[in-house]
Amino acid sequence: MEIRNYNPETDFDGVARIWREIGWIESGNENHEKALGLFAEQYDSLVAIVDGSPECFVSTGMGSMRYLMQDLPLSVVTAVNTSHVARRQGLARKLTAQAIAKDAGAGAVVSALGMFDQGYYNRLGFGTGTYEYWHSIDPASVRVPVTPRPPKRLGADDWQAIHRSRHNRLRGHGSCVLDAGVATEAELLWADNGFGLGYPDGPNGELTHLIWFSTKAMEFGPLNAWFITYQTTEQFLELMGLLVHLGDNVQLVRMREPADIQLQDLIHQPFRRRRMTEKSEYENRVRATAYWQMRICDVKASVAAAKLRGETVRFNLKLTDPIAAELDEDAGWRGVGGDYVVTFGPESSAARGSEAGLPILEASVGAFTRLWLGVRPATGLAVTDNLRGSAELLTALDRVLRLPTPKPDWDF
Repeated sequence: MEIRNYNPETDFDGVARIWREIGWIESGNENHEKALGLFAEQYDSLVAIVDGSPECFVSTGMGSMRYLMQDLPLSVVTAVNTSHVARRQGLARKLTAQAIAKDAGAGAVVSALGMFDQGYYNRLGFGTGTYEYWHSIDPASVRVPVTPRPPKRLGADDWQAIHRSRHNRLRGHGSCVLDAGVATEAELLWADNGFGLGYPDGPNGELTHLIWFSTKAMEFGPLNAWFITYQTTEQFLELMGLLVHLGDNVQLVRMREPADIQLQDLIHQPFRRRRMTEKSEYENRVRATAYWQMRICDVKASVAAAKLRGETVRFNLKLTDPIAAELDEDAGWRGVGGDYVVTFGPESSAARGSEAGLPILEASVGAFTRLWLGVRPATGLAVTDNLRGSAELLTALDRVLRLPTPKPDWDF
């Protein structure tokens, strides 16, 4: 078995076979194959070669994550794929660990990914994020005090303008961007009957706000609103007004609830519509799922970004990081496990070592990431995750780490 960088000239067919086997692309779909080619070549991609053929593929891309008011360098694991013949050999775990180590060595402070199920990536130090709320709503039930203007029709060829709009959107705590344009270009190519509606209201005609849809049923839907961008709340309301107009014939739209917005506030008689549509193809409902994960790759830089209000809490942190077991002894970055003196407050910091007399917090890197990010309070994580400390320390951390709900607002 050999692990090496992806080579588009020799590895594309093998990687495409893997993606067809796992259902990520459809046989004979030219757009899917084009998207895969762009995806594999423009991201940092590794393959594991078994008997002369790629049987495992992992890719990562760089970007940034906003922590409160500061943008931190981010590595996103954009794909982890193993063929049918190479399962249960540890290839995916080893390749993923190596890819994360490479990006961490290049300056990534945080790593993120979308999980296929909970538990697997915890073995590489990842902790589960917050719930994302996906609403299935009748667009005719939306009530907003805005009459939208006629929008511009958008297609996959507009990926550059759409990518810039995603970068320039209104962002909050935990929000992410991916640098490479392929993060948007490939996503648009993968969409079934994909189309966008938006407004080029920027000073030079830049797209300021838009919705991107896909659907298998164009006439009545459901439409899937995979992402929306806007720079002001007024622009958000105009986009919601577009949904009302689509409701003349579209009977269902699925969309993720934006950060700081409660979509139910904009829906007329949501419980009545849920009862009336229950178990139908157009059922109105809300589904909550926690499907993204993150892990800290640089404790010092991540803690320093926590400019918090109120009191200061200092403690000794005993941090464990399972990723070290998947990396070679001579790897330049082998995780973040070890002892730290941590201060959380208006001026937060972390330094290697320990200090006599301070309370002790024991945590896995995944649990500590969840605490630092604000996914759950310390007292809650002590019940369900690998985080231990005195009652006094846990309640003090609850008081000082009062953070907005983290929302990446970018699926990966």
